[in-house]
Amino acid sequence: MAVSRRVLKKVLAVEVEEGVGARVRRSIGSMNLRNLTPFLMLDHFHVSKGAGFPDHPHRGQATVTYMLEGSSRHEDSAGHAGTIETGGVQWMCAGKGIIHAEMPVHAPGCPEPRGLQLWVDLPKEFKMVEPSYQELGPESIPVAYPNGPEGSISVRVISGKSHGVESPVRPLGGCWYFHVTMNKAGDSMFQDIPVGWASFIYIWKGAVSVGDDGPTMDSFHTLVLSDDSGEAGAQLRAAKDDTQFILVAGEPLDQTVFQHGPFVMTTREEIQETLVDYQMRRNGFEKAHIWKSEIGN
Repeated sequence: MAVSRRVLKKVLAVEVEEGVGARVRRSIGSMNLRNLTPFLMLDHFHVSKGAGFPDHPHRGQATVTYMLEGSSRHEDSAGHAGTIETGGVQWMCAGKGIIHAEMPVHAPGCPEPRGLQLWVDLPKEFKMVEPSYQELGPESIPVAYPNGPEGSISVRVISGKSHGVESPVRPLGGCWYFHVTMNKAGDSMFQDIPVGWASFIYIWKGAVSVGDDGPTMDSFHTLVLSDDSGEAGAQLRAAKDDTQFILVAGEPLDQTVFQHGPFVMTTREEIQETLVDYQMRRNGFEKAHIWKSEIGN
């Protein structure tokens, strides 16, 4: 029988203000959970009318935006623009540099935009690649049913593999990302996780226990899971009806992290070079201080 990982650490994501009038619950990237390689930051955001994330740069990481409710528009200096709808994902590799804006869509009768943004560190050999996007609309994300199509558990496979279902998303570096829904209290499943990979759970709704005798954790907690020899995955059980959470796993990177705001490199000198590139409008930032998005202005 497969051995389950355990909860090593739990962090309550407390809501704070971020951007221009947005509210976020940050766990990874906070003082309580500074880094969990390869993951740099996890924000659960809620964007009211008139708020958002106007024009800002990135270098050296991937940003994964997954909409839980409502929708959000995006636009960048490389000419990409579009809308991420409820249940859709945008996997953006910032690479050597890009400037973009992310702004909510508010329409009569529609829910306020809520979603998750995960920052994933890029392996150092990919820090200066050309920016790229992988986007999936809600209907394009494959779904696995661990207990069969008639069961009450579903797994939206945003990246990676779950119960024989594989996502078309191909990150630069190993990263699996699942949105799990358990409709009934007592629902349980086992999710394989590659040995040696870091993993965590963020609970959006309901409550979850991990392992056969693990404690029950409530909404808005991030749970860091163990990775001992022989732990092939995680045994997960819902403690409430309509429990929803993400389970994310990634291959750790053997490299240092030097972060200055939206710039993530491996040395202090590389950060200094990035700041000069941004100021001088070169090496990916040619449109810095010139380009302005329509949605953010």
